[in-house]
Amino acid sequence: MNPHLGKLQPYPFEKLRQLFAGVTPPAQQREIRLSIGEPQHPTPEFIRQALTAGLAGLANYPTTLGSAELRQSIAAWLQRRYGLDRIDAESEIIPVNGSREALFAFAQTIIDPTRGDQPLVVSPNPFYQIYEGAAYLAGAEPRFLNTLPGNDYAFDFATLSEAEWQRVQLFFVCSPGNPTGKVLQLDDWRQLFALADRYGFVIASDECYSEIFPDESEPPLGCLQAARRLGRGFERLVMFSSLSKRSNVPGMRSGFVAGDAATLRSFLLYRTYHGSAMNPAVQTASVAAWNDEAHVRENRRQYTEKFAAVTPRLAAVLPGTGMPDAGFYLWVRTPVSDTDFARQLFADYNVVLLPGSLLARTAQGINPGAGFVRIALVAPLADCIEAAERIRSFISRL
Repeated sequence: MNPHLGKLQPYPFEKLRQLFAGVTPPAQQREIRLSIGEPQHPTPEFIRQALTAGLAGLANYPTTLGSAELRQSIAAWLQRRYGLDRIDAESEIIPVNGSREALFAFAQTIIDPTRGDQPLVVSPNPFYQIYEGAAYLAGAEPRFLNTLPGNDYAFDFATLSEAEWQRVQLFFVCSPGNPTGKVLQLDDWRQLFALADRYGFVIASDECYSEIFPDESEPPLGCLQAARRLGRGFERLVMFSSLSKRSNVPGMRSGFVAGDAATLRSFLLYRTYHGSAMNPAVQTASVAAWNDEAHVRENRRQYTEKFAAVTPRLAAVLPGTGMPDAGFYLWVRTPVSDTDFARQLFADYNVVLLPGSLLARTAQGINPGAGFVRIALVAPLADCIEAAERIRSFISRL
């Protein structure tokens, strides 16, 4: 058995299940689940129709690189969305079965455990747990940089020593951040690029929440866009994106990786053996989704409406509650421990939230998720409002 498997922790939702063990919520109140980041808006009908129309492709083996039409539709979207002057659909884009499996597989491609001391994989803290698991199973050691409200959730690069930076082979970024909603700005990217140039590590930017933002005139900055603005290429830089949140199709498992052509050549070789080609019908539906923006704007409108309704309700009883830069999470400070808050709220009001401490690890002496809960505004508007009112009632009794 792979000895690294013993280093993996249970997934946050398994820990949540254990936390709620023995709790029976009130039967007269239906459950409102705002714990998991699973979009619940309806899948657009035109995507469903495109998926059905693509079923004839099931008679053929798909290629790992995906169809030329799919790669070209992604390239066109990248150019429209980020103002990129050029992106090579043949060498700088690989379709993937959702960003989750790609993030994991990417670490297996990049990490060289034979190169000097044990390699490090850096990620934000709190974080998406795939980053940690990918590091361990690639033979690397995770290093966490706490992202805290006191410095606007920015990376403190001075946390790592010179000796540790020398061991870094991969740096995971999540922008907009999960769970904080923080969007990296151009100066943040400038600093990170300088460190990558100095120490030679690869940057993997997880941007699966990039299309959920409040202001149509100010979409979040992407890593490839930042590189172009700073007059550089995509060397040692890749981005991961997905249709799951953008187009409300988490079950399609469709996304892409784009960036440095040399890095992607190695990733494609790995994936060829990994057997991870995208279903042909899903490719057809993905082309339709990437080619349309009207449904994405409507998606954003619904999230903006929910934030406008829920944020002031919670801010009145939970000081400091505010809009994130982007994404569909509220990252809210709790008046008691986050685990006690979540467990008792479930027990008394049948609302399910995710304790922040389950999304983080203790680093530099603290767990930066402790004392927070993550609220995913994925349910219908009426349910989100009802959950907010239940939370207000719960807090009034504390």
